[in-house]
Amino acid sequence: MSLRPTSVLATALLLLAPVASQAALVSYSQNFETLTQADPNALTADGWVVYGNVFTASGTFLYGYGTFPAPNGGAAFSAIAAGEGGDLQGLQQLSVYNDYNNADQAKGFLIESDVFQQDTIGVADLHTTWTFQFDAKLGNLVSPSTALAFIKTIDPLHGYAMTNYFHVDMTAIPNTWSTYTISIPLDSTALVGQYMQFGFGSTASWYVSSGVFYDNLTFTKTASAGVGASGPSISDLRPAAPNPFSSSTRLDYSMAKAGSADLTIYDVTGRRVATLFHGEAGAGPHSATWKGLTTDGRTAPAGVYNAVLQTAAGRITHRIVFSR
Repeated sequence: MSLRPTSVLATALLLLAPVASQAALVSYSQNFETLTQADPNALTADGWVVYGNVFTASGTFLYGYGTFPAPNGGAAFSAIAAGEGGDLQGLQQLSVYNDYNNADQAKGFLIESDVFQQDTIGVADLHTTWTFQFDAKLGNLVSPSTALAFIKTIDPLHGYAMTNYFHVDMTAIPNTWSTYTISIPLDSTALVGQYMQFGFGSTASWYVSSGVFYDNLTFTKTASAGVGASGPSISDLRPAAPNPFSSSTRLDYSMAKAGSADLTIYDVTGRRVATLFHGEAGAGPHSATWKGLTTDGRTAPAGVYNAVLQTAAGRITHRIVFSR
């Protein structure tokens, strides 16, 4: 199934739209020891799904496909691995890699492959913070392939726009096990009824390897933000508006406290395109405008870009579509 161009912000479409409800998000934990490695439906039965996006080598969006049940084994997306764990990881782990069944690998197109769990945000989840924690070690990933772990929120009522994107770059992690965490605060009523996704992804082309191993996953509520708190509790980057855009788009961001901030535009291969702000920023709201220009003043190619806010609190990313 191909996405409309304005839907490229979504990295997943489900068959049924959610109904905003009072129900809260459900905690998740998995060490993969009780799943049957030989069962092709083992990851599907545990709630895992997959989605793919395809771009030209220069980053122009071509199409998306999914959502599909997550495979266990084979050349696409995911598998239950064995024998890759340390003392704390046990016998079985999750292996995540690219979709090598997609024949557009041979054209040098960039294949973005995501493997994730999904739930719907309810009213009861407002003013809480959720944390995705997991162990990971590098597998057979070869440059220029990239990998990441993420938490996303997707708005199905507004073109499946991605409204939050918190992630950790897994491309250059060690080949020994370490623990990683990503957190997301749910502080906006607009999030009620949106999809919450957490999981792992990779981008590859030309069939270059992209595997990373994961284990000991938890997704749990770790804090309540409280109602009526004064000022932002974390640094934040809001989705660009307008998006897609052809002349200029505005990015609003806020700082929980004064400190170093970097707001940069990257293409889908991770190359820096333009820096909108770099330096010390005061506590409170800020904004920046991107007119589709590169650092040297040239007009960037039409396509998909990542706006990344980096602060001491971490990294927040939003997708931007530039159409000329």
